[in-house]
Amino acid sequence: MTECGDSLLRAKWDVATPYAEFVAGVGQYESLWHGLYKRASVPDWATEQAQARCQEAHFLVIAADWCWDAAVSLPILARLGDETGCFDIRVVDRDEHQDLMDCYIQEGKELIPVVIGLDREFRERGHWGPQPSELRPWARTSKPKMEKSEFYREMRKWHVRDKGESILREVLGLFDS
Repeated sequence: MTECGDSLLRAKWDVATPYAEFVAGVGQYESLWHGLYKRASVPDWATEQAQARCQEAHFLVIAADWCWDAAVSLPILARLGDETGCFDIRVVDRDEHQDLMDCYIQEGKELIPVVIGLDREFRERGHWGPQPSELRPWARTSKPKMEKSEFYREMRKWHVRDKGESILREVLGLFDS
């Protein structure tokens, strides 16, 4: 049984890959990872919220380059971090860090990405993932019923309409309490 806690999170942070290095080595969905980052537009409210928490936040992410949800979620968060300079993002591969993944099992599954909000002392403030809360119920019930191409087409439409705002709102909200 894995001991989940601040010491594990700090140890994982210390070996995690900085986001820019992680994304430079992605294989699957490469154009999605890079394209979404280039096109991402951070709303003023998100910039203001990030700056209000400047240097208080770190994000440790459990992900994999093959994960479509990670490829559409993490670039907007990375864009916010790069534009404000207020937080770092580091990534650990789900399959290489099973002990950490075991701490964040959801719905009985290893759902990724998991974005873990850490304060300046690397204590967990909360976690987010694998999808925005508004989208998750639809995705959970629709995926088994739809053809894969249709499912991802509908997911893309939702993300285009949302423009990453739900992801930013929910992830930044980890630091509200």
